[in-house]
Amino acid sequence: MSADQATIFGLMIFLMAMFVWGRWRYDIVAIAGLLLSVLLGVVSPNDAFAGFSNAAVITVAAVLIISRGLDVSGAIDLLTSILLPKVKSMTLQLGSLTGIAAVLSAFMNNVGALALLMPATIEAARELKKSPSLFLMPLSFGSILGGLVTLIGTPPNIIIASFRGEALGEPYGMFDFTPVGIVIMVVGVIFLSLVGWRLVPKERAGKSAPDELFEIDAYVAELRVGENSKAIGISMVDVRDAAAEADVQIAGLIRRGKRNLRPAQGTILEEKDILLLEAGPDELDLFTHALDLEIVGEIEKTRALFSSDDVQLIEAVVTEDSRLVGRAMAELRLRSRYHINILGVSRSGRPIRNHLRHVVAKTGDILLFQADSETLSNSMQRLGLLPLAGRRLSMGQRDQAWIAAGLLASAVALSAAGLLSLTIALTTAALGMVLLNIVPPRDVYTAIDWPVIVLVAAMIPIGGALQTTGATELVATQILSWSGGLPAWVAVALLLLVTMTLSDVMNNVATAVVMAPVGLAVAAALGVNPDTFLMAVAVGASCAFLTPIGHKNNALILGPGGYKFGDYWRMGLPLEVLILLVAVPMILTVWPL
Repeated sequence: MSADQATIFGLMIFLMAMFVWGRWRYDIVAIAGLLLSVLLGVVSPNDAFAGFSNAAVITVAAVLIISRGLDVSGAIDLLTSILLPKVKSMTLQLGSLTGIAAVLSAFMNNVGALALLMPATIEAARELKKSPSLFLMPLSFGSILGGLVTLIGTPPNIIIASFRGEALGEPYGMFDFTPVGIVIMVVGVIFLSLVGWRLVPKERAGKSAPDELFEIDAYVAELRVGENSKAIGISMVDVRDAAAEADVQIAGLIRRGKRNLRPAQGTILEEKDILLLEAGPDELDLFTHALDLEIVGEIEKTRALFSSDDVQLIEAVVTEDSRLVGRAMAELRLRSRYHINILGVSRSGRPIRNHLRHVVAKTGDILLFQADSETLSNSMQRLGLLPLAGRRLSMGQRDQAWIAAGLLASAVALSAAGLLSLTIALTTAALGMVLLNIVPPRDVYTAIDWPVIVLVAAMIPIGGALQTTGATELVATQILSWSGGLPAWVAVALLLLVTMTLSDVMNNVATAVVMAPVGLAVAAALGVNPDTFLMAVAVGASCAFLTPIGHKNNALILGPGGYKFGDYWRMGLPLEVLILLVAVPMILTVWPL
């Protein structure tokens, strides 16, 4: 092993450890790895940022803009309303939801497909009086499986196609992935619908989340300003300061029977005013005594107290790219900046009610908050939150569904017919959505998942270094030694297994970048068809089902499903075994050695 090979292997081990640790976001890790590769001399300074000009990066960005257009235009709502049946069978409802998620994921970002269907899935669980934990993991896995079907279904497919174009002279087409991917998808959806959901741990399956995630009823209180109360004559600014001291949330004011859920900062409290607040028992007692207030009657039993025509009570999940992640609620100044009051946080199925101002948000957390109806959609987009309630939020021009769908269909048709390259066709469709104001110009850059873009661009030169140093040949030799002189299909199965395992612990894009050249090297060593091995890498890179860190979808359902880290392998391991058994013969049939 040469010094350069030892260096690149050491760098890859470091990157994998950082991806698994999760202390820093994957794009930060990738950029750090890229800079280290330059400093260590395995990537030329002139090539360091060449990844940003790669066609795969532009293609991924265009797909993300198109996905936003399909969302805000109402195209997805239209499709789901047509396809989603109203049935009382658990298996049929789950099969329908998972199947629709898979179909959508074939033509749009699979994270977006999951986010769009999560509210309908939770509502379906409520109607069937089942726990959403039985639905959300199959939904997530189904949307991941759908990405296998087309070139634009998932970024790893785009990476593999681009790599083939550079290595062999011609990239994969839109539907080259379909024969193998659609069989895996169908088999996977059937498994998830009939068997998979039964593997959810009983303690998770017994919760009727999200209702049980908060149970805020016991913590909603009315406090009256009495005749001798210290609160008489003080402003709402002072009241909120006192509330911060006691760690309670002021949620409104009732004066002469009229409820005001957004009292102005300068409002002066008067005798008989009633404050609405949410707090734990100890904090409620502390605040009550601090201002000499009186608790009014029984604790409110409904959420109606916290709703009005211009204020809503919303449950939403924190996405991986939310600006809340890693920051305490107090430092965000959510009320002044976004017109949002945080009333509760749930993490992995357990409510966090006390000291909310000091809670540091994590991916998958569920927030219970009050929001101004007029600014709700914009605030949620800016904060990176996804609603868990029914999709009643107006996120854009929802009367242009057919136009948005037509733009995507035209791009796919032009690319499939060979009239335009995929990158040009998709970029044109994305531009069309902007020009038609389906995706307003101000939202174009928020539609792009920039961490993914940076990750792809940063990992491409590192993947190139694996080839130029000869490291891929060493890995290929090791895989061949494991196959022990057995038939070539054993090497295909081993490559798929190794890729799938890597994808479970590090980002799937990074896995595709690393393993694509390895697949090509194995094929060259055996003197067989390289497409067989590249397809094995494509399937393996997108099949991350054992952990919540391998794919964004798995992280997104962690909170709403009330799952724990160790829950994923129960359903994911048999699914990965099934995929291995189905994928290998399908790859060998469609792309023979």
